[in-house]
Amino acid sequence: MGNTEHAAIRVSSPRLTEQDYEDFFENGALALHLVGRDGTIVGANRAELELLGYTHDEYVGRPISEFHADQATISEILDRLAAGEKIVRFPARLLAKDGSVKHVEITSSGRFEGNEFAHTRCFTTDVTEVVEARRQLARKQDEMRQILEALPAAVYTTDAAGKITYFNRAAADLAGREPVIGEDEWCVTFRLYTADGRPLPHAECPMAIALKENRPVRGVEAMAARPDGSMFPFLPYPTPMRDGAGNLVGAINMLIDITDRKSAEARQRVLLDELNHRVKNNMAMLYGLLRGAQRETKSSEAKAVLTDAGQRIGAMAAAQRSMYQKQDDVGADAPGLIGAICASANEVLSKDVHLHIDVPNDQVRNEIAMPVALILNELLTNAARHGRDALNRCKVWVSFKRSGGNFELTVRDGGPGYDYKETGRRSSGTGLVAGLVRQLRGSFSVAPGPGAVSTVVFAAQAGD
Repeated sequence: MGNTEHAAIRVSSPRLTEQDYEDFFENGALALHLVGRDGTIVGANRAELELLGYTHDEYVGRPISEFHADQATISEILDRLAAGEKIVRFPARLLAKDGSVKHVEITSSGRFEGNEFAHTRCFTTDVTEVVEARRQLARKQDEMRQILEALPAAVYTTDAAGKITYFNRAAADLAGREPVIGEDEWCVTFRLYTADGRPLPHAECPMAIALKENRPVRGVEAMAARPDGSMFPFLPYPTPMRDGAGNLVGAINMLIDITDRKSAEARQRVLLDELNHRVKNNMAMLYGLLRGAQRETKSSEAKAVLTDAGQRIGAMAAAQRSMYQKQDDVGADAPGLIGAICASANEVLSKDVHLHIDVPNDQVRNEIAMPVALILNELLTNAARHGRDALNRCKVWVSFKRSGGNFELTVRDGGPGYDYKETGRRSSGTGLVAGLVRQLRGSFSVAPGPGAVSTVVFAAQAGD
């Protein structure tokens, strides 16, 4: 190129005519109007007229204040524009021809000729639907707050970080304090403890877990202390809240005061303990009476009957103690139950009867503990009487374990054995066993051959 100068490239564009500007103003998609220095509308485009429903003659040439629902608003707009200030998305309410009110946002600036204000240039955006949607949302939020305030249960919410954002009056009353919105974290309570009384940091409470792990937390009991020192047990129900995209935005928690329930449970426990104590004493008294009658009677038949009856009462008393010594309303400890029944039977059996017990850790429903006690007692009695080997030794093996969905009770001795189906009852006690097994909806079998093996099978769970 050498010393050749760069030539300027000029792009020519069509010059806009006055007609083009007029068309832009008149047919633009945005509502536009011009207001003179005296407040009179000097121009409006088609979108503006269609927005409010007026004809050109009904709108242009009239004071703009006639179309504003709030006179203070239009006065402020005109004053600020005349002072040279630009108005951006200023909220206003305009009166439409059909009597409705349009919520709008006005963006405007003034045109000046020298230092003189000439007219405004106003863009009007209809936001009626947005305002109405906001009103409906606010109304629903207010209704929800009224519902939450009316609830007798304590309810509060947090943001995603755990800061308290709302609490109802019941929550403040239950906590015994006024939580601080935006400052208190995780829970509205003063201090927290686990159900067994250990201190529980707020950052480890169920609400904190629900937020940190983004999941509801259920079935956790806790204790809370009020500033005045009083305590109350409660059940929390923290549940995460998510936006439309599934993002965690906070959580809501409901605290149920279970003080009355705990008091009722305590009273029920006292009554149940008293009842169990009386039943145990009555069984012990009846057992003592039967043993005394057994010693005093001269009849061998009566002595045998009284011995069997006393042994059965002893088995029932042992089951009663085992069922309720651990304060469990649902079930008894299987090793403890079987061990207690065997110990009770061993007090009456011959001293040379040796029991070998195999019972894994498990739990037996309270409603089947008594039938199991009587069945085991009868099988032990039969084994002790008829299960001696050739050397007159009596060894008895007791097994009680779960097999699938059933419990399996087995009593084996070292005697000659017998065929229950062919020879019938080994003693009158086997008839009682058969009846109790039917009550349990189970099965009873005796394996013949050297060493009788008696087996009782029944469902481990109710309804199985």
